[in-house]
Amino acid sequence: MWRRLRLSVLSLCAAVLGCSSQPPRIPPVPRVDVPRFMGDWYVIAHIPTAKEKNAYDALESYALRKDGRIQTTFRYRDGSFDAPLETLHPVGTVRDYGNGAIWDMQFVWPIQAEYVIVDLDPDYQRTIVGRSKRDYVWLMARTPQISEADYQAGLSKIRALGYDVSQIRRVPQGANASK
Repeated sequence: MWRRLRLSVLSLCAAVLGCSSQPPRIPPVPRVDVPRFMGDWYVIAHIPTAKEKNAYDALESYALRKDGRIQTTFRYRDGSFDAPLETLHPVGTVRDYGNGAIWDMQFVWPIQAEYVIVDLDPDYQRTIVGRSKRDYVWLMARTPQISEADYQAGLSKIRALGYDVSQIRRVPQGANASK
């Protein structure tokens, strides 16, 4: 009985949270050179998850593991530049389909969240990561600041993907940007 109950709960969680076992409904970029994508990405703007709604100095770092998965370190300060640094360590898995642009991100086993690279400049200096539900999005760059023109171009791309850009929050990046 407990086993059946546990399986039912896990199935319900998977259905509600949308484990990404199928191709996304948001268009990914045609191809991502995953090793080149590794490294630090500053969160410039986002429609935040509950955990990062007051993030300052947000920085997402990716490192390719020997098993092919992606060790992720998300660092941020909650509420101000003076807040202590908080860290999360989800693990990404690149899907077999999607040419490196579609990942599952796992914060808590067994739930995996869809993570789709929907925009990436040719020099791998700016990217947009989205989700088919259009509930969260991240505009990120290799530097803690981008030009206003690049920021506006990013917002336009996010709008074109079907997001409500009035929900976008620009992430404050200070001199000590999560390092």
